[in-house]
Amino acid sequence: MIAQIWARLALIFSQGVGTLIDAKKVQCKVLDEETLDNIARVEPYGFSYRPKPGCQTYLLFPRGDRSYGVAIVIGDKRYQMDLVEGEVAIHDDEGNYVHIQRGGTIEVKAATKVLATTPLFEATGDAIINGNLLVKNGVDIKGHFTVNDVDVSEHHTHTSTAPGNPTSEVNGA
Repeated sequence: MIAQIWARLALIFSQGVGTLIDAKKVQCKVLDEETLDNIARVEPYGFSYRPKPGCQTYLLFPRGDRSYGVAIVIGDKRYQMDLVEGEVAIHDDEGNYVHIQRGGTIEVKAATKVLATTPLFEATGDAIINGNLLVKNGVDIKGHFTVNDVDVSEHHTHTSTAPGNPTSEVNGA
């Protein structure tokens, strides 16, 4: 009796390699010989992913029945990021990522672009752009505005070095 219970318990968990993966199921090869087709994929709420063939699968078989299983964790060491203790990242196999780093920095790397579809994009602090800025459909600037360290806001003053050519208070400053 104990031998039967132990044999059933030994069938509850398994580790394998994913060979075919779709949105709901994963086919796994376990023990280098057994191919299991009826393995359900479970994803954490709000997070979806599509692993590549060759991924590591960690499987649970309710009641030790190998005809139906659940992949409780699917990982892939081939694409793992090197993180510092406490850090978190979302990444893919092409090197794109969102990396929440120690010290309060969030780094985003995208091969082509980052697209935000939203009616309003707001930052509560300063912004630094190390490339060109293209603004479509107008600009509304409130407050102080400088170009190359020269004040060009509404109340700036014009001065001239030419004698007899006073241009101060042009904009009502």
